[in-house]
Amino acid sequence: MTDAGTLHHRLRGDIERSGYYPALVADALETALAGEPLVSYVVHHEATFDRDELRRHVTVLVLTPTRLIVGHTDEHGPDDTCPEPYASASTEAVRLEKVDSVVVTRVVANPARHHAGGPMREVVLTIGWGAVARIDLEPAGCGDSECDADHGYTGTASNDDLSLRVSEAADGPDVVTQTLAFAAALSEATAARLR
Repeated sequence: MTDAGTLHHRLRGDIERSGYYPALVADALETALAGEPLVSYVVHHEATFDRDELRRHVTVLVLTPTRLIVGHTDEHGPDDTCPEPYASASTEAVRLEKVDSVVVTRVVANPARHHAGGPMREVVLTIGWGAVARIDLEPAGCGDSECDADHGYTGTASNDDLSLRVSEAADGPDVVTQTLAFAAALSEATAARLR
């Protein structure tokens, strides 16, 4: 088992290696961590497109004994508000008892030959804690093709607070493995509070 100090050092190293405003990302996380030890983490750096421009984004997920820390840092501008490029870093601290959904989607090549612990092509981690809900509605109907009555609507509601997609091709196998380990640690932490 890795101690919290070593894990914190590794987190700082991964933030540095991402090369994306590491001092800003680390400062934002330090404020949110409030001195709590780390249990697990994921650093995910990705490119996004804003009209004709390429922008960078980093997501850092940190699990502590009591909270899930979600950090986002984005590149902006220049725009009407600022003549120079700028970045924004935000963090959200979610108490573990608020996390009500941890969904892990695994994509593997050659599933018939897949073995336990084998490589993944990609992993999608979706975490819900009730801050953002998505509702998909459609008109309801009945089985009568002649019926023209208004049957209202039917649909689904789902938590969709955070979705993180990592792939072996884009992010490397280490980030995919780290994301799976983080998902396992978060699932264990949320299950532990139900015992």
